[in-house]
Amino acid sequence: METIYALSSGSPPAGIAVIRVSGAGAGQALVQLAGALPEKRRASFRTLRDAKGLPLDEALVLWLPGPHTVTGEDIAELHLHGGRAVIAGVETALSAMDGLRPAQPGEFTRRAFANGKIDLAEAEGLADLLAAETELQRRSAMAMVGGALSGQVEEWRGTVLKLSALVEAALDFSDEDDVSELPEQFGAQLRGFVTELSDWLERPRAEKLREGFRVVLAGPPNAGKSTLFNALLDDDAAIISPTAGTTRDVIERPVSLSGIPFLFVDTAGLRLKSDDTIEMIGIERARRQTELADLTLWLGPEGEGPDGAWEIDAKADIDTSVRKKAPKLRISAETGEGIADLRRKLVEHAKMALPAPGSVALNQRQADLIAEAHDALDDATRLNDPLLIGEQLRLARRSFDRLIGQTSTEDMLDALFGRFCIGK
Repeated sequence: METIYALSSGSPPAGIAVIRVSGAGAGQALVQLAGALPEKRRASFRTLRDAKGLPLDEALVLWLPGPHTVTGEDIAELHLHGGRAVIAGVETALSAMDGLRPAQPGEFTRRAFANGKIDLAEAEGLADLLAAETELQRRSAMAMVGGALSGQVEEWRGTVLKLSALVEAALDFSDEDDVSELPEQFGAQLRGFVTELSDWLERPRAEKLREGFRVVLAGPPNAGKSTLFNALLDDDAAIISPTAGTTRDVIERPVSLSGIPFLFVDTAGLRLKSDDTIEMIGIERARRQTELADLTLWLGPEGEGPDGAWEIDAKADIDTSVRKKAPKLRISAETGEGIADLRRKLVEHAKMALPAPGSVALNQRQADLIAEAHDALDDATRLNDPLLIGEQLRLARRSFDRLIGQTSTEDMLDALFGRFCIGK
């Protein structure tokens, strides 16, 4: 396998830049740059030189021989001054060495997976950790990186193997014409297993955590949607005008409130007719947004909003405004009245729909495979023939194997590791 290298720290310029080299040629690359291999697993100060002997930088270097490294291969790390010219000079020197090439996105992590240093669920967690923008996202990703799901899947695989052993024992001790019955506790264990998987499938999903809790502001023109939208974001993202139909399209903005990811959506004013074709397109998109919403804040006439919407009396500062009889909140985006209370209630509500801090959130791929295992085991509860039950157990075990990457396809791996940056 070729030796790869890449800048593994942030974009230059920076105080420090880290270039990582991984593969069988990492040691030789370090010798060519630093003159000799330093003591393993200990930072050493060296002057790095190119092939002509010209100095490139004074750096700290690390020699990390495999297999006890993050990729399972020999690794050299170069901790350089973070100027663009320094980084470019070292990368040029590396590119001139035989057998070295620049890494592809996610290639270091992919090698860690291929060499058994992490499984697929942990790799997915690492991708989520790199993309995390809120505390809740970070804590959920850390749970996955730490092996919370992987450990659970190993327990499930162990349970399947124990159940399979009971089936094998029943078959081994049966006569050719008389299939032995399974132990009395077998059915109860199998049904309990199915229930446990059902509970996992009911958990909030990682996609919701990644995209944010979707809150749609809806109502007729001039109801105060854009003013409230800007107040929630503390930004002038939406144009505010007394002219009906100012908001022509959907405006989305992600924001974190108390560490909870939200996606606020401002929509066109809802009304039955308009002579403006563009506005009517915006109105139709607004209606679709209310169908996609996790929560709709309804600023229109009381009782006319979508099912489950929060009734918001949005113009508490205007004496002539028609008051709602039983609003969720009375607010004024102009004066700030009720905005803090609205944010607090939104955070409390979103916490009920999003994964608990530090808990495992399944992505769609993981949920689909757990659902496959669930269905196979559920089918087994309705069977009497140990041969058929054994086949369903085999199908469940195969789904668990795929979940943690013991069996996988190249297309799926390409899609996953393509999410990573080049230096990871």
